[in-house]
Amino acid sequence: MGEPWVLHVDLDQFIAAVEVLRRPELAGKPVIVGGRGDPTERAVVSTASYEARAYGVGSGMPLRIAARKVPDAVILPVDQEAYLQASGAVMGVLRSRPGAVVQVLGWDEAFVGVQSSDPEAYARQLQKAVLEATSLHCSVGIGDTLVRAKVATTFGKPAGVFRLTAENWLDVMGNRPTIDLWGVGTKVSRRLAALGITVVSELAAVDPDFLVPEFGPKMGPWYAQLGRGDGSSEVDDTPWVARGHSRETTFQRDLTEAAQVDEAVRELVAAVLEDVAAEGRPVVGLTLKVRYAPFTTKTYARKIPETADPAEVLARALDLRGKIEPERPIRLLGLRAEMTMPDDSRQGHTPTRSGW
Repeated sequence: MGEPWVLHVDLDQFIAAVEVLRRPELAGKPVIVGGRGDPTERAVVSTASYEARAYGVGSGMPLRIAARKVPDAVILPVDQEAYLQASGAVMGVLRSRPGAVVQVLGWDEAFVGVQSSDPEAYARQLQKAVLEATSLHCSVGIGDTLVRAKVATTFGKPAGVFRLTAENWLDVMGNRPTIDLWGVGTKVSRRLAALGITVVSELAAVDPDFLVPEFGPKMGPWYAQLGRGDGSSEVDDTPWVARGHSRETTFQRDLTEAAQVDEAVRELVAAVLEDVAAEGRPVVGLTLKVRYAPFTTKTYARKIPETADPAEVLARALDLRGKIEPERPIRLLGLRAEMTMPDDSRQGHTPTRSGW
């Protein structure tokens, strides 16, 4: 059967690709998807085709700026149902492969655990199966750990295959900045740089204890492990369980009155509680996200006594609302509710997508 391998399957420009499948005339054109498809409204880019990315457009960029960068871009509204349907079809193909163990990470990516004497050939067969069934292209990273497989995919894009193992990890990654690691963002890379660690090889060589004063007894050694590309090689197909649910609203006009803010928080609570109720698990924490005009974001979080009472959750959310700075115009509000987990022991420190 061969050796065990971890494959990371990542659909190329997924949302844009789904839109092009629905509108073949858009193939080869700069396509931007975000908000309601109106660049005069406050919204951000969800994804952009490679043609639009060539102009510097990226996810999270304000839609109006993206439209300015690419005046002839086709701007489309987000259609979550279409993306969910396409994603489900892809994951079905992955699960149908003999001997494959599939761990879904999101709409457009998954780990696949396989045993193979030729993982590259397996990966190409998998790409072919996905393309034939869905007309979507994917890139595949091959690794001997989850981390190496995930990072390998970036070198395979678009529609390619790349292998990263303990043998070539430092040759490929050693001189790259730490932010290129899965699980290291802008803030962590800056904190590492303040310690004199700017590239992956330096992080790989560091004594884990050296990182403890800055990052703590768990995260310090974990970042050192990331630098080496080490970690788990187990692909876990246990169905993913949401730790929390969040909703947010970008206002077309800044909120300037206290009553407006109160009403917006109440609406967010009602929307989040709909999602929470479907889970059947009580709430244990709340986070209020506030984006003040022009673009300063702050979050206010607190643990709360375990409760499934909507009135109690609302009361706690309104308590958090009291932390909002008065007299500052607000362009966005968001609320996240954390729930009890069936089994917190398996959450571990595998990097995951945050609710925000």
